Amino acid sequence: MNLFIPKNYKSILDVHQTEQAIKQIKDFFQLNLSSELRLRRVTAPLFVKRGTGVNDDLNGIERPVSFPMKDLNDSVAEIVQSLAKWKRLALADLQIKEGFGIYTDMNAIRPDEELTNMHSLYVDQWDWERVINNEDRNLDFLKYIVRKIYAAIVRTEFHISENYLDIIPELPEQITFIHSEELAAKYPELTSFERENEAAKKYGAIFVIGIGGKMSNGQIHDGRAPDYDDWSTPTENGYKGLNGDIIVWNKVLNRSFELSSMGVRVNKQA
Repeated sequence: MNLFIPKNYKSILDVHQTEQAIKQIKDFFQLNLSSELRLRRVTAPLFVKRGTGVNDDLNGIERPVSFPMKDLNDSVAEIVQSLAKWKRLALADLQIKEGFGIYTDMNAIRPDEELTNMHSLYVDQWDWERVINNEDRNLDFLKYIVRKIYAAIVRTEFHISENYLDIIPELPEQITFIHSEELAAKYPELTSFERENEAAKKYGAIFVIGIGGKMSNGQIHDGRAPDYDDWSTPTENGYKGLNGDIIVWNKVLNRSFELSSMGVRVNKQA
C-alpha cells in the first residue's frame, strides 16, 4: 500500500462536516451532471452472473470477486468491477433516445487495485452513458462533453465553498486539452504519471486524450480494456483516440488527481 499523508496535515472540516459535505457534493453534482448531459438516473446491479459478458474486464487482467448462488444451482456471480458493458445494455433495454442517457451511483469491488490515496478496493463513483449518432464520433464532440462535465465539477466546487468558507475554489474556469503524444514529446524522459503531474500543475485542469493504444514511442500512456474506449480512431495532427482522463492538480497531495476516465465507445472499425 502506498499511502501519503502530508506533513502537518490537518483537515479543514471535522469528521461530521466532512460527512455532510460528501452528501452535499453527491447531491449537487448528480443534478448538475444530469442537467448538462441530459441523463436519467437508474439503479445498477452490485453483481452479475459469470459468463454473461456483462462484467467489465478493465485492463483484462484484474480478478473479480465471485461467489456461488445456492438457489441458482451454485452458478457463480461476480461483483461488478465497472458498468461499461451493463450501461450499453441498459440504454437499449430502456430505449433511450439519441442525445439522452443514463447515470447511476456505481458501487464495485476491485481486489487487484493498487492501494493509494486515490484508489481503494471499494469503488463508489458516478457512472454514465449517453446515446450518440455516428456523426458524433469525433474529437470536437468529445471535447464538448468534457467541457460540460468540467462545468458541473467547477459549479460543485463553488457550491461547497459557499457552504464551507474555509474551502477556497482553486479550479481554473477552463480545462486544457492535451494528447498523450504531446505529453510524451514534451517530457520524453518522464513516465506517464510524471507527465500528467507536470501538465496538471501547469494548467490546473487537463484532459489527456488518447489512452490505451501504442504511441509513436512504442509505449502506452496507460492501460484500457480493448472493448471499451476508442483509442485507435485517427483524429487530427496524426494523433489517434476518442477517449481520455479528466485530471486536476491536488495541492494537498502535491500531485495530479484523476476525476474521470471516459471516451467514445468502440465500434466495429475501432
